[in-house]
Amino acid sequence: MPVSSDPDRSTERERAENRNSDANETDALPINELFASLQGEGRLAGVPSVFVRTSGCNLRCWFCDSYHTSWEPTHATMRVEEILRAIESYDAEHVVVTGGEPLLHDAVEALLTGLDEQGYHTTVETNGTIYRDAPIDLASVSPKLASSTPTPETDPTPETDPRPSDAQANAPAKALTDVSEWTDRHDDRRIDLEALAALVEDYDFQLKFVVGERDDAAEITDLLARIRDAAAVDVRDTDVLLMPEGAIRERLAETRPVAAELAQKYGFRYTPRLHVTLWNDAPET
Repeated sequence: MPVSSDPDRSTERERAENRNSDANETDALPINELFASLQGEGRLAGVPSVFVRTSGCNLRCWFCDSYHTSWEPTHATMRVEEILRAIESYDAEHVVVTGGEPLLHDAVEALLTGLDEQGYHTTVETNGTIYRDAPIDLASVSPKLASSTPTPETDPTPETDPRPSDAQANAPAKALTDVSEWTDRHDDRRIDLEALAALVEDYDFQLKFVVGERDDAAEITDLLARIRDAAAVDVRDTDVLLMPEGAIRERLAETRPVAAELAQKYGFRYTPRLHVTLWNDAPET
């Protein structure tokens, strides 16, 4: 299922008003993509999976590789039962619910319950700022470091977007969200220690950090110490995965050695971005 051709241009207030007036809010999700591929990241990398990508995010990472779920949210609306039927059409035992930030949406709880009842193994990809009490087999938690905060110098709008020309050709002439609106908001929201502790306490988890620079290591180790203090479970070094930043192969070639070096130095795991290596930044991969 490809992305919708029309971005959601409503403001946050309008979207909240629409949600409040929608009696079926808990039974429908904004779906950006629904497709089958290989899991590209984490300890299940390489496993054939169905991906359900929701639209909408409470953060704005400048390097977001799902541009049309955050900076320019684009989607079709699907009821949970429609999503489950679409998943059933694929021959896969693993489902990845991702975004955007999928735990933003109330209806994700009904989706996760339905997937559990049908016997799927479900991974939820989350930025770790929201907790949901729902069936999750693997919480793939990716706390966002300070280096993710958008700035005028890292403005991801199409005018300065480093993506290939074919992606540029399909991008709107102007981004729907101004970077200046999100610099402080993103930085204020990106870490929620209470939510992080609850996620690692209640679910099988992996902590997946996007790494672009060697300086990221200090923040990672500091945040891990804070999570360990807050959570009532062990957080082992082997639960920590370092993933190179980059949505295209050229960028991965620059950051991959850094992530691998830091993983070796600190005893963490390295995770590839297999889908980028195989398909670059093609949609539905």
